[in-house]
Amino acid sequence: MTDSALPSTLGLPGYPLDEFGLIRRGTAKTAAFSDNELCAAVDRGQLIRLVPGVLVPRTAQFDGHAGAQALHRLTSIAVVTSELSGDTPHVLSHASAATMHGLRMLKPNLSHVHMTTGRASGGSIRSLRPLHGAPLSDDEVTEVDGIRVTSIERTAVDVASSGDFAQALTVLEAALALGADRAKMSEILGSRRRRGAQHARRALPLANGLSQSVGESWSSAQMYEADLPVPRQQHRFVCPSGTYETDFDWDGKLIGEFDGLAKYGRLLREGESPEDAVVREDELRGLDTMVVRWIWATLERRLLADLLRPWLVTYEIIPPHHGSRSPAYFPLIDFNKREGNG
Repeated sequence: MTDSALPSTLGLPGYPLDEFGLIRRGTAKTAAFSDNELCAAVDRGQLIRLVPGVLVPRTAQFDGHAGAQALHRLTSIAVVTSELSGDTPHVLSHASAATMHGLRMLKPNLSHVHMTTGRASGGSIRSLRPLHGAPLSDDEVTEVDGIRVTSIERTAVDVASSGDFAQALTVLEAALALGADRAKMSEILGSRRRRGAQHARRALPLANGLSQSVGESWSSAQMYEADLPVPRQQHRFVCPSGTYETDFDWDGKLIGEFDGLAKYGRLLREGESPEDAVVREDELRGLDTMVVRWIWATLERRLLADLLRPWLVTYEIIPPHHGSRSPAYFPLIDFNKREGNG
């Protein structure tokens, strides 16, 4: 495990941490930390209790969407490395395995730690961990940081088969970006019959490894659902101040940018100011292109298709539709609110 994966303990007492950055009750007591002291630290917000007897220092790395996944990762490790897991050789799976692999997910349910039995039977639901009764082939089980988890392909298919189309596309694209085998995922998916798999079946042929955030994958999903033309992704445009890689573009005429941190937040290069980003965007427009930006709230309100369609018509990328509005008259919407999941 890399040092960056461990929670920072700066400013906290010298709690004894294991190789995962976790505080075990027994080890803490040996180091002269009483149960009362640990409970008081939890009450003060210094520590987070993951499962009975296992805690972790509270740090900023657990804030936001990515932080929630990082915290669930440690909770999953706490479950399988404590007496809560018992002696059964179950493996982490579904969203829990996804956090171990570092897979991006759209609005995952992280309330429970998921495990799979490796058998067609034996499933159950317990307080901390749903136990899925499903067979696992040898190549569908791997280890991450010494923890047995489902393979990245099996994990992505499990998560994709449990959500809607946008959630399926997001995790499948994340898996492909990390080198997952599309053919293997197709093979695993081909054996699925349960409800929900239809979204994964639709998403897999459309997924690519080019999206660089949850927001970009969700944007692509909304474009597919609205039957908009498929854009090019991560194309580099040469501008006077250098090259600029865009999220989406259509025929080099219309550029689409997802900004997960409100106006120009995510789009800033290192050391760049918002004013620099404005200049760069003006340079792109100088290439006879139009730049359209959207943020998380646009996706939450499902307004992306309405935002893009008039511009796609204006630049003759799609034919006019009855009732389409000119971009000049697109209603002003205040999207500049706190973002998430980007």
